[in-house]
Amino acid sequence: MIKQAIIPLAGLGTRLLPLTSVVPKELLPINGKPGLEYILDECIKSGIKEVIFVISKRKKIIKNYFYNDNFYRNLLKKKKNNRLKSEYSKIKKYKKMIKFVYQNSPKGTGDAVLRCKNLINSKYFLMLMPDDLIINNNCSHSLIKLHNKFKSSMIASRKVNKKNVSRWGIFKIKKIDKRNFLINDVVEKPSIKSAPSNYAVIGRYILPKKIFRILRKQKPGLNNEIHITDAIRTLILQKDKFIGHIFAGKYLDCGSMKGYINSSLEISKI
Repeated sequence: MIKQAIIPLAGLGTRLLPLTSVVPKELLPINGKPGLEYILDECIKSGIKEVIFVISKRKKIIKNYFYNDNFYRNLLKKKKNNRLKSEYSKIKKYKKMIKFVYQNSPKGTGDAVLRCKNLINSKYFLMLMPDDLIINNNCSHSLIKLHNKFKSSMIASRKVNKKNVSRWGIFKIKKIDKRNFLINDVVEKPSIKSAPSNYAVIGRYILPKKIFRILRKQKPGLNNEIHITDAIRTLILQKDKFIGHIFAGKYLDCGSMKGYINSSLEISKI
């Protein structure tokens, strides 16, 4: 059973400057609630019991957000406020399931995952990218259910406009059924001409623990970073089975200013 999740949070959030010069992008409110809490709720509803946050010293405020007990206790002594009491109870619930590791240099998502190797104790784990919100359907729950069926690693996917494939990791696929396909290869940000399909990688993964062995030996790639996509590609070439799943929910990109504003508008409609 998959009970652990990794959430990389050490990124600088430059696409959301100047907001992120003060507040980490993951704590920016989306319709009155920090974006990170939507990701945590998705984990909880998927049966995840432990979440590993990969943060940096610069983003220690994320840890402080969950460990601000004195603030709440002192405030609740002065004010009998049911909303505050409810919020504090929720944060205490989150805190019980969170562990923190540090990535103080921006060396890529693969490096962030590698820093969690001593905490992962099962054969597979879930990874979620916080910039990617998926609403109206729990994508992580669907991936875990399909993992149990196919006994393989899983990656969420969606079709993108062929003109925009160079923004994404793109799969080479072999269809299984309407919503699932075997991943034969994955290419990071290909040109329109070289893209093997228009099925893109979206930030929900079920990965095998053996990926740590690959990441440990992996040389830096684009921008001198360790990319999780390169490690996945190595495993695929070693004949490890990866299944792509076209999720049913609505995708929201919270990593850009336009996407962040749109996310609040979309979630307010629910």
